Amino acid sequence: MSEGRITHVEFRVRYAETDQMGVAHHANYLIWCELARTEYMRSCGASYRQLEQDGVLLPVVEASLRYLAPARYEDPIRVRCWVREGGSRKVTFAYAVENMETDQLLATAQTALIAVDSNHVLTTIPVAVRNKLAVTPDPVRL
Repeated sequence: MSEGRITHVEFRVRYAETDQMGVAHHANYLIWCELARTEYMRSCGASYRQLEQDGVLLPVVEASLRYLAPARYEDPIRVRCWVREGGSRKVTFAYAVENMETDQLLATAQTALIAVDSNHVLTTIPVAVRNKLAVTPDPVRL
């Protein structure tokens, strides 16, 4: 198992992601988490594309979000991502959604993914990939 790792993505809240009040719609946070999770996988050398070509799929089976403050149109956002729990068949990612200008924590989240084969039968995460998914202590309170 490798050392703990936290990666992040940065972007601005786009107009299409907001409601009439100029606040980011709650559904977008899961999309932002997916963006951060994909970047995490890419940065440690374990791409979803390669896993799928190897016949392993990682569907999300659980998702939770805790909203603390609103993100608004054009706010600069940073989403940090790390592995909270890892196993042979399941991996849980955690996220901190923050305003980059103020460092205010806007939301926390976690998603659990399980490994299935192309027939959607439970399988294991390849050892080479598991070894890249370093469990990291939570840097924020979830």
